[in-house]
Amino acid sequence: MSTPWYVEAFRSDYRDVYAHRNLAAAREETRWLATEVLRGMDGPVLDDCCGFGRHSLALAEAGFDVFGIDLSLDLLASSGDMEGAPERLSGRLAQADMRALPFAASSFAAVVNLFTSFGYLGDVGDGAALDEMARVLRPGGTLVMDLMNPTSIRRGLRPTSREERDGIVLESRRSLEDGGRRVVKEVLLTLATGEVRRWREEVRMYEPAELDALMAARGLSVVRRAGSFEGEPFDPQLADRQVVLARS
Repeated sequence: MSTPWYVEAFRSDYRDVYAHRNLAAAREETRWLATEVLRGMDGPVLDDCCGFGRHSLALAEAGFDVFGIDLSLDLLASSGDMEGAPERLSGRLAQADMRALPFAASSFAAVVNLFTSFGYLGDVGDGAALDEMARVLRPGGTLVMDLMNPTSIRRGLRPTSREERDGIVLESRRSLEDGGRRVVKEVLLTLATGEVRRWREEVRMYEPAELDALMAARGLSVVRRAGSFEGEPFDPQLADRQVVLARS
């Protein structure tokens, strides 16, 4: 059986390839969440698909009681090199599949799923992941999901790109499949060592109304949809992202 793309893509070199996805960026990306959306929340927060924990650490710095899970042991293992992570995140990050969270029902006051960490698992798998987010939320808890805005992505999709930095070359070819519901990216990565890796990413995009229906089926009510991490109003034609806030 071949390795799923979301295992191949998130290996130890991810942080070298995407160096700009760092703690400084995470602090900016969570500022609105910390100061407005989650402000005053009494209870723990789950960072679902936390990667190497940059958003977990940013939220912990803001005073939240944060736990994180991710499937990638490589990324989890690299979390300790962020300044402050050993003190704030020790014992708080664990390997787990988002379709089977290792927590009791109603364990969290909030669950955050950031940076397009949803849409990887097929319709059944995505549904199972959303089931789990709803299950571990307390009644009245908050779910924050950050996804692509399909309309904007379809309009502005770049067919090809090539990036070179510090001896690393990242080449990508993008296309739409499944009637425009799925973004496919063929990736060719050449590391500074000369090692070459290839994989194919497939991310299912969800229309706002479609996601609202999936939420409602799980007892979640969408209360707001923003167009960015700054909380600006969502414009379905212009916004690159949809940051969805729901209550259980």
